[in-house]
Amino acid sequence: MKNPTTPAVITPESPSLSLIAGLRPVLEAIEAGRVIDRVLLRQGMEGEGFRRLQTALAAKGIPMQFVPSEKLNRLTPLAHQGVVAYVPPIEYADIEAVLAAVVARGEQPLVLLLDGVTDVRNFGGIARSASCAGVHLIILPAKGAAPVNAEAIKTSAGALQHIPVARSANIRTAVYLLKALGIQIVAATEKAAQPLYAADFTRPTAIIAGAEDTGISAAALKLADASIRIPLRGPVAALNVSAATAIVLFEAVRQRELKVESWLTPN
Repeated sequence: MKNPTTPAVITPESPSLSLIAGLRPVLEAIEAGRVIDRVLLRQGMEGEGFRRLQTALAAKGIPMQFVPSEKLNRLTPLAHQGVVAYVPPIEYADIEAVLAAVVARGEQPLVLLLDGVTDVRNFGGIARSASCAGVHLIILPAKGAAPVNAEAIKTSAGALQHIPVARSANIRTAVYLLKALGIQIVAATEKAAQPLYAADFTRPTAIIAGAEDTGISAAALKLADASIRIPLRGPVAALNVSAATAIVLFEAVRQRELKVESWLTPN
């Protein structure tokens, strides 16, 4: 029987572990309370950021090891800045528990469903925008979704360490659950007749964003309470899914900020 106090031998091929690369993403993971098995540091590292990382690792009792830069380069193609952490897969959140906590805080839920977004960098960029927009929960389908891996975490600038992510059997199942919880479903699609500004995002809302090539599935579109499009001008009438999602999310932020201001402004 293995001594539970002895760190397990970890290899890059381990299916139960993934990598986080980069000084800031690793610090974000530690500060967010993420379980980390071990951190590899480039030999000869120095500087304020490195000292902060060392302090954080010591405080959490996380094993660290100094290795040649070549080893880190072999582990990951990402810009690791001399820091690579081995972490277990994220713990997926419970949809109902997250939303119950949001309502208990007196907030209007804002949820993001990703239907067929498989590009890791797009997913990371979307998560970063979602975190900045105050999204309470991201929901992914169990199949046909970008993995929550080192590249996604790196691209999200650490946002995936802070925003809850849940998985559902499929998008339809998640939509049915959200509807039962009193949350309206808004599909963002270029095929919609109504512009973005026609939606009322001040209500409890879940926004569906679809894949760049196929968009939102027909089944999910059929279940949506509203479908909206982003008005586009110019010769290139198309947006990357990450950019489009950010625009929709910050329209929701704008509407919610205006509503709060109207409450605070005396008649």
